[in-house]
Amino acid sequence: MTDANDPAPPEVPTGHEVIQGYLRTLDASPGVYRMLDAQARVLYVGKARNLRARVSSYARPTGHSGRIAQMIRETASMMFLTTRTETEALLLEQNLIKQLKPRYNVLLRDDKSFPNILLTGDHPFPQIRKHRGAKREKGSYFGPFASASAVNRTLNQLQRVFGLRSCTDSVFASRTRPCLLYQIKRCSGPCVGKISQEDYAATVRDAERFLSGRSTGIQEKLAAEMQAASDAMEFERAAALRDRIRALTQVQTAQGINPHTVSEADIIALHLEGGQACVQVFFIRAGQNWGNRDFYPRVGADIEAAEVLEAFIGQFYDGKEPPRRLLLSHPVDNADLLAQALSEKAGRKVTLTVPKRGEKAELVEGAARNARESLARRMAESATQARLLKGLAEAFGLQAPPQRIEVYDNSHIQGSNAVGAMIVAGPEGFMKNQYRKFNIRGDDLTPGDDFGMMKEVLGRRFKRLLKDDPDREKGVWPDLLLIDGGAGQVSAVAQIMAEHGVGDIPVVGVAKGIDRDQGKEEFHRTGQRPFALQRNDPVLYFIQRLRDEAHRFAIGTHRAKRAKAVGATPLDDVPGVGAARKRALLAHFGSAKAVSRANLADLKAVDGVSGKLAETIYAYFHDKG
Repeated sequence: MTDANDPAPPEVPTGHEVIQGYLRTLDASPGVYRMLDAQARVLYVGKARNLRARVSSYARPTGHSGRIAQMIRETASMMFLTTRTETEALLLEQNLIKQLKPRYNVLLRDDKSFPNILLTGDHPFPQIRKHRGAKREKGSYFGPFASASAVNRTLNQLQRVFGLRSCTDSVFASRTRPCLLYQIKRCSGPCVGKISQEDYAATVRDAERFLSGRSTGIQEKLAAEMQAASDAMEFERAAALRDRIRALTQVQTAQGINPHTVSEADIIALHLEGGQACVQVFFIRAGQNWGNRDFYPRVGADIEAAEVLEAFIGQFYDGKEPPRRLLLSHPVDNADLLAQALSEKAGRKVTLTVPKRGEKAELVEGAARNARESLARRMAESATQARLLKGLAEAFGLQAPPQRIEVYDNSHIQGSNAVGAMIVAGPEGFMKNQYRKFNIRGDDLTPGDDFGMMKEVLGRRFKRLLKDDPDREKGVWPDLLLIDGGAGQVSAVAQIMAEHGVGDIPVVGVAKGIDRDQGKEEFHRTGQRPFALQRNDPVLYFIQRLRDEAHRFAIGTHRAKRAKAVGATPLDDVPGVGAARKRALLAHFGSAKAVSRANLADLKAVDGVSGKLAETIYAYFHDKG
């Protein structure tokens, strides 16, 4: 117990005088510095070509922008790490910014990976498909594409022109008749011998040339083949080649928006307004426009465009391979340093330019226009979202508009393939990078036990929160939970929350209401009578959108899990049996059931299956008793 007469703890000194004290021990080395507040929280991470010179600029009492002056006033200590080169300092700075998320740095908040097209390289008849994530699989990768829809459009075009297969290896191995894609001329039917391996390999090479921007030569080659087939009176083959030429012509016509003078570049344009920023990135690969994506980095009110773009480029390419050229809307202060760092990362030369005339300038101007319009839409939507959150707080008696709403839903069919889903919404709308799915693991659950599933999902969710952020300082704790259900579900959830010591978080159940009619929803809270909102209340529409989004995400997750289970076979669990040996076994025996019944001698006769592996497979299926 503290005595009232005890002296108060000394106040931690902060400000430019504290920063001044570090100058005595600093030299002119390049490196990274961190500015920390009185609670040792990182306020800012920066790089410097000369640490002493950079820190001395913060030690001056005047001449700073409002944002920097406030940061200096809060600084109680600093940390330093010297590097051999300024390029190393730049890379380290971006890693620390992404890891620590300091308050005064420009932060790129949406940093998920972009999809690519993969032509697999571990099969006699390569598969073409969408790929996202690390490039660990064997094959040729083409991208990045701005979105999944851009990839799907391109895949659709490639199927029409080249007839490459999209089915999985296991489906390919088990086909005995051509699938629907063959019937509608979207696949050449390699699974049932409708095309030879040599001819299929030739179409794969054509597809690679098309994705590399060399489509003109393909059209000439197809035209020559069609003429040769016609001369040889192979009219069916000539007609098939004619259809491919037509499809390729349609693709090229639809790609009239593609640039003529830029083969590989990212076009990056920034628009700043009202203390907010939007960065538009257009992806140009193989002379084709592969779509665009907008980003909204966290910035301050008095920040300069050069600082925003430099921070964005550093963070954006931290986990991505840069193209050969970046076309920018604004110059950046350390363009030579950024270019050197990106060149080292890519293993080839990368240039940064701000074009002033010609097609390149027009491309940047178009991206800047998109950035301006996107930011205007976002600011309008944010104002509407703020009104809805305020109305939500009034409807549910919350102390303040919620900054993070988590909505939970379950999906299953009679208890099978059960999944839980969580979506998140806040002042900027749906936060899709925060969505989470939960595979229900409870072996003791009764099939269809929604209460039990919700208990497992919330238990896992709040155990993780209590472990990762016990002090609720990282902004990942919800201000409001919405669940699909009535008084019983709300009571069960309240009990779960109390068991984890987080009973202070408001929980609202959304029940269908009378006749289960949309618009007649009833809302339930612990210890309160259920109530409804007016049918024309915008807050009611907002809640319906939240519930429908959770339902959509839960059903999509469940379908994906069910589809994976349908395609699974017992061979997936046999030690030592990978994709290639699985294909060989299925091709030899016809089905996984036939493999399980095979004797040891038959297993040893399969191509690629050693005697030891044959014994492992035999033991797996026969030693379970």
